[in-house]
Amino acid sequence: MARRLRVLGSTSGVGDCPTLYEDLDTGEVLVQGDAVTNPTDVAQLKYVKEGEAFVVVPRALLANFSPREVTHVPEFVPQQKISEFINDGFEHTAWRLETRSGYASDQAMPSYQEFLRTGDTAGEVGHPWFANVRRMVDSGKRFERVRIVDKPPTTGQRYLLACARTNVAAGEDIRHLWREDAERYGVNLSDFWLFDSRTVARFHFEGERTIGMELITDPAEVLRACQVRDAAWHHAVPYQEFTAQVPSAE
Repeated sequence: MARRLRVLGSTSGVGDCPTLYEDLDTGEVLVQGDAVTNPTDVAQLKYVKEGEAFVVVPRALLANFSPREVTHVPEFVPQQKISEFINDGFEHTAWRLETRSGYASDQAMPSYQEFLRTGDTAGEVGHPWFANVRRMVDSGKRFERVRIVDKPPTTGQRYLLACARTNVAAGEDIRHLWREDAERYGVNLSDFWLFDSRTVARFHFEGERTIGMELITDPAEVLRACQVRDAAWHHAVPYQEFTAQVPSAE
């Protein structure tokens, strides 16, 4: 059975290769680098078994991206803590990646039922979120999102497409990326907020329900989120352009 891998980090430049991967099923770490083939070098290696190979990687790759814990146990923080960051806890940019096929929190909204009835909705127009976004955008801050969309889009994703115009009108910059393209470009982390490229608020789910969030300031985790953000933002399509690409649900 083929491994399911995600990139932990890389020091690769153009034409280079040093990269760390994590096996999502076993937790094992795979190292990619230049092979050690010089016989004199190989002769210095001890206890070499048949089938083993050796690669050279920069020390910075291990220092910046190798796991610090055998098993990561998330420490969930109250939603109020996340709200503080979103309200006034960041200085410049709040960036969100949304990867799910649907969200239980959306399905609890009255506008979701409106969407199921009519096929369209403007979302929760009077929600305090939008006033807060306008206030912060007017002060020079940025709200940006990339939403991953399946082919064909799920009902939950079509709902978000329908009501995104209200977010955009409030000042958010929302872009979309087909899931197959996201996988091709290495956008392979789950949902998170990234504040000022310094703090990650990572979501944890059971099905479509959010069960907790954790605030992360570990430099390796933040850097990984920044790399995902850069790839997603580079390849994602602005809201208006993307909606024209989405076929009718009928």
